[in-house]
Amino acid sequence: MCRICEIDLDDANLPPPTPEIEQERKVAMFDLIEENSFALPGRNGHPAPDGPYRLSPAIREKRPVFDIRTETGEPAAEFHLSLSPFRQVVKDYWAICESYFDAVKNLPPGQIETIDMARRGIHNEGARVLEERLAGKAEIDGDTARRLFTLICVLHFGG
Repeated sequence: MCRICEIDLDDANLPPPTPEIEQERKVAMFDLIEENSFALPGRNGHPAPDGPYRLSPAIREKRPVFDIRTETGEPAAEFHLSLSPFRQVVKDYWAICESYFDAVKNLPPGQIETIDMARRGIHNEGARVLEERLAGKAEIDGDTARRLFTLICVLHFGG
């Protein structure tokens, strides 16, 4: 029950994604729904609403926002995160992704693998930052943090 069961990416006010961005988004959302660990702690002596949860990530006023609801649609939590801790890692992530997307089209497998390793390293750093920002607000594992970070990147790219 401590998981995300549905994702509704709020990208209504963003420009249409490039094919590469759309692919990143689809993979992250599919992987997140297939396997994740997401729990809300109780607050102020009250237990957290039971999961599974419906997640609506968005960028509002240039800030990542996670609107979390119960499976039946009742509000469970809403987190507004500062973009400042993410700004550089998101920028680095998209720069390395562009290199990766180009490499896949033109370079031999060994060079693609090197760029992909760098991309994974930056992605892990972004997931670590997200885990820190969600500490005390939500309990997530590393893979869930990585996939949520991808969604922040996708939203930030358009915003």
